[in-house]
Amino acid sequence: MNTTSKHPCRPVTYALLLALLMPWTAASAGVFSVTPVRLYMTPRDRAIAVTLTNEGDSAVVLQADINSWSQKPDGTDELVLTEDLILAPPIIKLAPKARQVVRLALLKPADASKQLTYRMIIREVPEALPSTGIQVPIALALSMPVFITPPAAKRQMDCSTSPADATAVNLRCSNTGTAYAQIREAAIKRGEQTLARFEGGSYILPGASKTVSLKSEKTVPAGQAQLVITFDDGQNLTTSITLP
Repeated sequence: MNTTSKHPCRPVTYALLLALLMPWTAASAGVFSVTPVRLYMTPRDRAIAVTLTNEGDSAVVLQADINSWSQKPDGTDELVLTEDLILAPPIIKLAPKARQVVRLALLKPADASKQLTYRMIIREVPEALPSTGIQVPIALALSMPVFITPPAAKRQMDCSTSPADATAVNLRCSNTGTAYAQIREAAIKRGEQTLARFEGGSYILPGASKTVSLKSEKTVPAGQAQLVITFDDGQNLTTSITLP
């Protein structure tokens, strides 16, 4: 089934995402937000605006790295540093409660036949270690997907189910298209009754497959049912299935 994507953009604030799990106290911490949290470009775009906001009461220094983003056939992410895009400036210092608009620029020609996928990782540059005591800075980091999508690029999903246990059903989806898919929800229904459900945000890039588990608090009954998969753009893929 071919589907296209719409792109809601909303700010999000991230707390402590990267911390060393050791018995040390934190020397620094901060909170920042980024708008939008997913970045969409077309082959005609040379740059798009990104807004960074320091939500905290102390200054922060942020640094951006751009990675090409692919997935192995089993859906495992692979990130490789790239110079295909650049955030200008790449290092930003924000005063308390300050906001700055930066530009994400594309430096290589876009592909006219398929979507290009990247991840931009913006991290806080921690303060230097203190001269006394054993302390480690806690850095905040945010990994945002970047999609450069030509008009012809579409996702193409092939999904099947298999029993996991009495209260769960496995859903395996393969993306044979030329654009990403993101499953926001998958449900097995019989009439108005929901038998099992998955809620998440699982990305499946072209050429990759992923398996998620639809779970229920009760035993999933055998018989005919409907599998309804909802993607991030609100479109649905509905298939008739037989539960064993």
